[in-house]
Amino acid sequence: MKLGFVSAILDTYTFEEMMDTASKMGFECVEVACWPQGKAERRYAGVSHINVDDTSEEYVNYVKNYAAEKGVEISSLAFYPNTMDSDLEKRQASIDHLMKVINMSALLGVNMVTTFVGRMQEKTVEENIEEFKKVWPAIIKFAEEKGVKVAIENCPMLFGNDQWPGGQNLATTPAIWRELFSIIPSDNFGLNYDPSHFVWQMIDYIKPIYEFKDKIFHVHYKDIKVYRDRLNDYGVMATPLKWMSPKLPGLGDVDWGKYVSALTDIGYEGCTCIEVEDKAFEGTKERVEASLILSKRYMEQFVI
Repeated sequence: MKLGFVSAILDTYTFEEMMDTASKMGFECVEVACWPQGKAERRYAGVSHINVDDTSEEYVNYVKNYAAEKGVEISSLAFYPNTMDSDLEKRQASIDHLMKVINMSALLGVNMVTTFVGRMQEKTVEENIEEFKKVWPAIIKFAEEKGVKVAIENCPMLFGNDQWPGGQNLATTPAIWRELFSIIPSDNFGLNYDPSHFVWQMIDYIKPIYEFKDKIFHVHYKDIKVYRDRLNDYGVMATPLKWMSPKLPGLGDVDWGKYVSALTDIGYEGCTCIEVEDKAFEGTKERVEASLILSKRYMEQFVI
């Protein structure tokens, strides 16, 4: 397994500065954020370290060569929008950009895109599955044509009142995964597995690794801390940020030894990326870079 990080945390860095930082810190790979230019609608979004609109041979070769010179592999191009937004204009804009990300991933020889399925947050799971049948076959068909794997993160995108009641990502549980993979049984459609989202959903985050071993294309390392006193006060029906918070790996409730052990059991040898969303490590460049150093130091117990 290769150890890297999600580049979105270095939101003020240029592509070169971000890759220089990854190289200096000894990371082997980076999941590179590729949002539309200047389109930040939430935290950790709107970051663009590679311009997917520039498909010129000169730019593509520059990105490839810079990564090679720094000895840092691009594990994936990352874009996490709502491709099933109820607002059809927003939905189409997200799909259009996702297609560009898939195309750029192919041009760069990365051949991996990490994203969300999306969801109409006011509709039921069943209604969203019917919408998925309309929206996603064409996306995966395009990815197949380009030789790109699409890895869906299992984040519910349900944290505050603006995402209530259903969240903005459908692919959040093993039961839903089975259905989506039966609808699109493609070798190019799989998972970007993040255990932290299962922790706060009260789902076993180890067992699905074995069932979906052939669908795990990419892996995240992010922790979640559940504050039991707050949970007891607010209950599971409250918006989740009332009683939980993202943390650096090792500072929350994920058992990372068991998690990485399960990945080794299934023979996973792909890229694994630290995702920093810990508010305790924001505010200054020094704190942000410290979060990556600390996370790397911790995860190197298990991944070398």
